[in-house]
Amino acid sequence: MRPPQPIENDQEEVPVDLEVLHEDPHLLVVNKASGMASHGWGALSLEWAVRRHIGPEDPGAAYVGAVHRLDRPVTGVSVWAKTTKAARRLADQFAARQARKVYWALVEGQPKTASGRWEDWLCEEDTGVGRVQVCRAGTPRARWAVTEFTLRPGPGPDLTWLELRPETGRTHQLRVQASSRGLPVWGDARYGSTRAFPKGIALHARSLTLVHPSTRAVMTFTAPLPPSWPAIDP
Repeated sequence: MRPPQPIENDQEEVPVDLEVLHEDPHLLVVNKASGMASHGWGALSLEWAVRRHIGPEDPGAAYVGAVHRLDRPVTGVSVWAKTTKAARRLADQFAARQARKVYWALVEGQPKTASGRWEDWLCEEDTGVGRVQVCRAGTPRARWAVTEFTLRPGPGPDLTWLELRPETGRTHQLRVQASSRGLPVWGDARYGSTRAFPKGIALHARSLTLVHPSTRAVMTFTAPLPPSWPAIDP
């Protein structure tokens, strides 16, 4: 069955230009822009932009396999499968925690150590506003979250640049774990930031390493920082 088409509105739908990092018959890897929902059928949906790229004549009929997602304000590496076999094999890697993810974040505050490991139980707040919080073990629907962090140099005295390596993939995991330690991501007002970021929040999916679903080669995809970030030396 063909998926539903995007809802029409009073404004002409404007195609989103994708920054393609890699493409082959099995994979499409793009650098997601801030403000785009990962999934959906609207003009500002990354999924719809991917469909337009893969099947420009009939985007609704194009096969697009989503194997992971980035929050709307987050930028960086996003991988899409172009076949059902690729989608299944990639999903298995993510489920088995074999895919290695690296994020960069600019946070308010300073960690107590230059590196470490965050381990928390996370659960969604019962408020209906889509917030997640750290909770106690045994809380209904609580899920274990683990992230390793390392400080990077710069960019200034009032911000800290962190490299984050999540071992799990929970909703808002990095944002909540950082905020709960007094280190809200710059611009993330939902989780305690008091400073506006030029666009979205200062959280960027810097790289993703996985096994190619067809060739079995280990591949690492790296996304350049968006212009909204301050001038820092990567």
